[in-house]
Amino acid sequence: MKTVTISELEYKTLKKKAELDEDLLMKLIRGLEDIKAGRIKPWKSKFTD
Repeated sequence: MKTVTISELEYKTLKKKAELDEDLLMKLIRGLEDIKAGRIKPWKSKFTD
């Protein structure tokens, strides 16, 4: 295994991005499950009449 040294700030930034990516993925999965189960409302665009 190779070891790499990075700054604490870079480490914290990378860790935060990884957590955000996981959170976004879970939200996407839940949304797709809702669509599959029919638990959706019609989307209304604020740009159309």
